[in-house]
Amino acid sequence: MPNTVYIATSLDGYITDRNGGLEWLSRVPNPDGDDLGFADFMTQIDAVVMGRTTFEAVQGFGIGWPYPKPGIVLSRTLSDVPKGFEDHVTLMRGKPADIVEKADALGHKNLYIDGGATIRRFLDADLIDEMILTEIPILLGGGTRLFDLLDHELAFELDNVQILLRQMVKRHYRRDRS
Repeated sequence: MPNTVYIATSLDGYITDRNGGLEWLSRVPNPDGDDLGFADFMTQIDAVVMGRTTFEAVQGFGIGWPYPKPGIVLSRTLSDVPKGFEDHVTLMRGKPADIVEKADALGHKNLYIDGGATIRRFLDADLIDEMILTEIPILLGGGTRLFDLLDHELAFELDNVQILLRQMVKRHYRRDRS
């Protein structure tokens, strides 16, 4: 079961600004069509796994559930799925290995892991198989880092690099388990 990260970072490795915001992402042109390859990526996954904070950011977009796949929201504090998301989201709690097992039982074999804390938890458990990182040409100088301290090294192999819209660098890594 491949677990894949697909996320944008600033040049200095942040995924949110100092205030937890994502507005900096709009400083580069939003391409028409699927220049970034995200729609194609979504056809390859079965469910989106994210933590409560990322889910709250999604709710803040005001457009409902934006993904064509079901969501699994990890939370120790949410007891009910918020109104309007009941048909799209399942709440779960547990360690990453438990989440993968529960998702598999629901028929979700290919998982898109999203959100800083959730990504770091899955990395700590060595449950990330691929990472697709798109670097946006901005230095934020602070915020939430994508990568933090890990208990152990994790080796990845660079599979592909693309330059998008002459501004962004998209790198695709696969976990080296040799």
